[in-house]
Amino acid sequence: MKNKNLFVKIEGGKYKGKKLALPSLNTTRSTKSIVKNSFFDTVQFEILDKIFFEVFAGSGSMGLEAVSRGAKFSYFIEKDKEAFKTLSKNLSQIAPNSTKAYLGDSFKLYEEVIKEIEKRGEKAYIYIDPPFEIREGMEDIYDKTVELIAKTPVDLVELIVLEHRSKVDFPQKIGEFTKTKTRKFGKTSLSYFKAG
Repeated sequence: MKNKNLFVKIEGGKYKGKKLALPSLNTTRSTKSIVKNSFFDTVQFEILDKIFFEVFAGSGSMGLEAVSRGAKFSYFIEKDKEAFKTLSKNLSQIAPNSTKAYLGDSFKLYEEVIKEIEKRGEKAYIYIDPPFEIREGMEDIYDKTVELIAKTPVDLVELIVLEHRSKVDFPQKIGEFTKTKTRKFGKTSLSYFKAG
């Protein structure tokens, strides 16, 4: 099934108004505009000249929005081959020199991207938007996501933000990261984690 609305627009910054193609709704779920705007209102001045890492990237709308709003580079991981084609097309049309995408399982490739960030000697903003656990085969997705956050090196992170179903409550502490706030938007929530 294709999306009826086959694109979303970048909402702020130097690429504002540029269209991003969306993959099939069967494989990905696009971040809602209200959620995206709340997140970027929160970090808009902090992400300038920083590294952004979108895990479970789909169309790449968060990482490209970050670059548009002043992040210096965005990394992406997407597992679904068709979604990855869409992601790659979006990156090449909008910001080919300040983006890099990886095809494969986020849980397997996460560490590889973290090592890339480490080589740069910089900290990253990490946005994790796993498929909702109500999808078939995804029952343990949030447990695996918690493990992923717990093993992330603290000194490489400015902020980890998790997009998740509002019904799911994440622990106050995951590894060395502490939940600083959760914002709810109907069925979707954003939980923010900082080191310490």
